[in-house]
Amino acid sequence: MAENLSDINIDLNTDIIHEWRSIITLVVFVLTNVVVLFPFHIPLPFPRAFENAILDTLSRLRIIAPRQDRSQHGSSFVDDHSEERTGNSGFWVWLKFPMNFVTAPLIADLFLLAILAIGREEVYGGTIGANNISPIDIMAFFITLAYIAISIDASGLIRYLAFKVLQKGGKYGHRLFFYLYAFFFSLGSFIGNDPIILSGTAFLAYMTRVSSNIIHPRAWIFAQFAVANIASAILVSSNPTNLVLAGAFDIRFIDYTANMIVPVVITAIVLFPFLLYIVFADESLIPLSIQMHELSEEQRSKKPVNPNIPHARGNAEEEENDPANGEEIKQLSLEEIMNPFIDKGGAGFGAAIMAATLITLLAINAASSSSGEHPVFYVTLPAAFVMFCWDIAFGWLHRDETRKIARDGRREIERARIERLDRELEELRRQNTVDANQPTSSQARQTEASPLGENPPTPRDSTIAGQSDKASNSNTMGVDTQEAHPPDSTMRTLDEKQDPDSGKPTRGLSGATLSKDAGVRGRELSDRDLDAEKQPPYDITVQPERRETLVSLVAEAYRWSQETFPTATAVLSHLPFALVPFAFSMFVLVQALVTKGWVPVFAYGWDHWVNRTGTVGSVGGMGFLAVILCNFAGTNIGTTILLSRVIQAWQKIHEANGTAISDRTFWATVYSMALGVNYGAFSTAFSASLAGLLWRDILARKHIRVRRLDFARVNLPIITIAMVVGCAILIGEVYIIRKDTPYDA
Repeated sequence: MAENLSDINIDLNTDIIHEWRSIITLVVFVLTNVVVLFPFHIPLPFPRAFENAILDTLSRLRIIAPRQDRSQHGSSFVDDHSEERTGNSGFWVWLKFPMNFVTAPLIADLFLLAILAIGREEVYGGTIGANNISPIDIMAFFITLAYIAISIDASGLIRYLAFKVLQKGGKYGHRLFFYLYAFFFSLGSFIGNDPIILSGTAFLAYMTRVSSNIIHPRAWIFAQFAVANIASAILVSSNPTNLVLAGAFDIRFIDYTANMIVPVVITAIVLFPFLLYIVFADESLIPLSIQMHELSEEQRSKKPVNPNIPHARGNAEEEENDPANGEEIKQLSLEEIMNPFIDKGGAGFGAAIMAATLITLLAINAASSSSGEHPVFYVTLPAAFVMFCWDIAFGWLHRDETRKIARDGRREIERARIERLDRELEELRRQNTVDANQPTSSQARQTEASPLGENPPTPRDSTIAGQSDKASNSNTMGVDTQEAHPPDSTMRTLDEKQDPDSGKPTRGLSGATLSKDAGVRGRELSDRDLDAEKQPPYDITVQPERRETLVSLVAEAYRWSQETFPTATAVLSHLPFALVPFAFSMFVLVQALVTKGWVPVFAYGWDHWVNRTGTVGSVGGMGFLAVILCNFAGTNIGTTILLSRVIQAWQKIHEANGTAISDRTFWATVYSMALGVNYGAFSTAFSASLAGLLWRDILARKHIRVRRLDFARVNLPIITIAMVVGCAILIGEVYIIRKDTPYDA
C-alpha cells in the first residue's frame, strides 16, 4: 500500500547546506558513525580530592561503601591500575569515559542542540515521529515482542530443539551442517535473529568444543550468524529495521512478507552449497564424520539444571571460565548440549503466545486501511505482559526449589574457592621454605640450637628472605600479583551466610582479606614476625562487618529476584534496552540531516543514478549502498532510517517536478534496501548490527576470539553471493508482478 505524499514534510531546498550549522551537522553525523564503528575510551583527569569528597559524601549518605571498602562497588569508569602507575598520592585520578554506540549519538545530539543546529522539530521527529516513521511505536513494539521471544529462549526450547537436531544429524558432518542450517533459518523466520544468536551461538560453541575432529568452529558459527540474519528479513516483526521500513512506506505486514519471502528463501537455498563446498570446503571445519565425546551413564542420569538460576551448576561455572581446565570444560560443554534443560510449560505457553501475537498482528494489519492506523504495540504489549505474569507466577510457585539450587551452588563455589586459596597458600609456603632453607653453617647451627621463634632473623636476613619470596613467586610459581588476591566475588560470598528459610543473605564476620604484599612487607620491616621460612605470603586479617548501603541492598535485591524469579530476571537482563537510546539518538541525527538539506542532496544524487540505470540499477545500487552503509552509518538501524528518508525525499522530488516514478522501480528500490539492511549485518564489521556485537561477546565468553579482520574476510564471500542471488531474484520478481505504470503515491 502506498503512503500519502502529502503527509511527508521534507524541504527540498539544498542551498541551506552552505551554512556553517549544516556543515557541522554532517561532520558530526560522520564522526558519530566512526565512533560507533570503532568504540574507545577517553581518559579524563579528575582531581583526587574532589573524587574522594564525592565518594565520602555518597558513603555518608549510605549509598556506597566507605572508600577503604570500595572493592565491592568499584566503578567501571575508574582505571583500576592508574594508582599502581602514578602512586596513591597523585593529584589526578584518570576516569575512562566510554565512547560507543550508546554514548556517541547522544553526545552528538546534545552538541547539535547546544549550537542550535537542531531544535524542537528534530527532537520531536526523532522521538515521537515524522513522515510516517514513529520511533516510539517501533521501539515499544520491538522491546515487547523481544520479551516473548527471549522468554521462549530462556525456557530452553531452542537449545532442546538444537539437541534434537544434533541427534537427528548423528555423526555425519555434512548432514548435521544442513540440519542445523535449516533449523536456524526456520526458527529465525518466526522469532527473529536475537534469540537465535543468544542460544544458537552458545550451543555451537559447546558442540564444536566437544568434537575431537572439528579443529575450528568457524564454519558453524559464521553460517549460523549469516542464516539467522537472512531469515530475519521475512517478517516485519523479526527485525527493527523491517519495522522502520514498513512504517516509512506504509507497507502492510502481509504485503512485506509476500514480496520478501521468495528472494530470501532462494538466497538461503543457494547459499548452503556455496558455504559447504566452497567457503568452508575443509574437513577440519566440516568433517565427513564427526567424532563426539560421549556422556557417561551417571552424567546422563543427572537432572538438568536451569541455567537461569544463579550458581545452578555450582563449581562447574568456575571451572568453565578457566581456559586451563581443558578436559573439564569439554565434559561440562558435553553436559550442556547432550543433557539440556527445558521448561516444557514455559516453552509451550511462550510458543502459543508468540503464535497468537503474530497471527493477530498480521490479521489486524491486513484489515487496516493503512499500516499506521493501529499502533502495532497495542498487540504486543498485552501479550508481553501476559508472558511476564506467567514467568513471575511460575517462579513464585517454584521459589523454594530454585532458592535451594542457588544456595547449594553458591556454597559449592565458596568451598571450591577456599580450597583453591588453601592450595595456593600451601604451594607458596612450600616454595618459600625451599628458598629460605639455604642457610650458612653458622645460621644452621643457630637454627639447630634455637627453637622456632626464640631467635628470629635479623632485619637484613628478613629483607633477603622477602626478596627471595618475591623472586620465587614471580618466576618459579608464575603467580601474578593480581591473581594472588581473591576476586571480589569471592570476598562477597565468603562473608555471607545464607538463611535457608528466607533465601536472603545475613551478614556475619567477613572473610579473611588475603594480601600478599602485606605479608612481604611485614617480613622486611620488623623482627617481630615469624621466621622467614615459616611466614606465609599472605597477611590474614579479619574485617569488621560491612554496613548496608543502597548499592548493597540493590545487589541483594537483584540476587533475590534471580533466585526467586529466575526466568523473568534472565529475560529482562537480556532485553536490548541499549537499542532504545541508540535508535532515538540516530533518528534525531537523521532528522537533522533532513532539515539541514543533506538528505535532499543525497536524494538528487540517487535520482540521477536511477535515471541512468533504470530498475536493474536501482536494485543493485540500493542493495550495495545498504550493505556498505550498515558498516559506516550507525549499524543497519541507522542505515534504514537514513535511506528511508532519502527515498521519501526522492518521491518529493518527482512530485515537485511533476514526473512519476514507475511502480516497478519504486518497489524494487524499497525491497532491495530491505535485503541490504538485513544481509548487511554479516558483512565487514561487528557494528553493522547490534546482533553482531552480541554474537561477538557471546563467543568471547566461550573463549572463541573472532578478530575484526577475520570477521570481514570470512563474511566477504558470503555477503557477496547472498546479495547477488537476492537482488537477482528480486529483479525477476518485480519484472513479473510489477508494472511500469506510474507509482501511485
